[in-house]
Amino acid sequence: MTDILISGICGHMGRNVLELALADAEIHCVGGVDLTAGELQGVPVFDSFADAPAADAVIDFSCADNLENVLAYAERTGAAAILAATGYTQEQLARIEDAAKRIPLFKTANLSVGINLLQKLVREAAAFLGENFDIEIVERHHNLKKDAPSGTAYMLAESANAAFDGGKEYVYGREGMVGARRKAEIGIHAVRGGTIVGEHEVMFAGDDEIVTLAHSARSKRVFAAGAVRAAKFMQGKPAGRYDMQDVLRG
Repeated sequence: MTDILISGICGHMGRNVLELALADAEIHCVGGVDLTAGELQGVPVFDSFADAPAADAVIDFSCADNLENVLAYAERTGAAAILAATGYTQEQLARIEDAAKRIPLFKTANLSVGINLLQKLVREAAAFLGENFDIEIVERHHNLKKDAPSGTAYMLAESANAAFDGGKEYVYGREGMVGARRKAEIGIHAVRGGTIVGEHEVMFAGDDEIVTLAHSARSKRVFAAGAVRAAKFMQGKPAGRYDMQDVLRG
């Protein structure tokens, strides 16, 4: 049995995690943390991490501004931190790396199993197709998403760039007389509109042929399911950085 605490439990993603947790015989939700204390589906909700009970893992779907509270709780209790928020600053990313020296810490740009398979396929395709194919990435999300491009788009770009020893330059959209496309580019483009959950497309464009790898999330439950799966995987793990590739291998 894995005991979890859900940060941002009253939000859309927090509720999805709770529903999956309540239906999973291997998961016990000891509580949640949100702006207002109370109860949600029989689970106690606290308005401060100081009042929250200890757990094996804390799953955070709140926001980047809540990072310090989540890490402080994990460092104090020894819980594994499952970081599922987006939009971290460079300073926050450094804080995450530092915390991983003391606690087991799981962070990935996307918790979907399908996206992580796509990441692997993109890396293999880039290595196989090489310099003869131009790489362009298009991501589409709902009109409320604040950061752009998405963390997943960056993750896919880095997977492709690994085939070139990191030598490719990221170009974000194009406007005006930009000149002919350079081989050293990976184009990354963000689309925002409606209620799109998340779509990512990686195009390899060569002479007279195009190879496209894509993933479309039809529900945010896929991310909640990935977080629950990660929490189970992280139980008992030593301090260090983990991601979904570790979960899939495990």
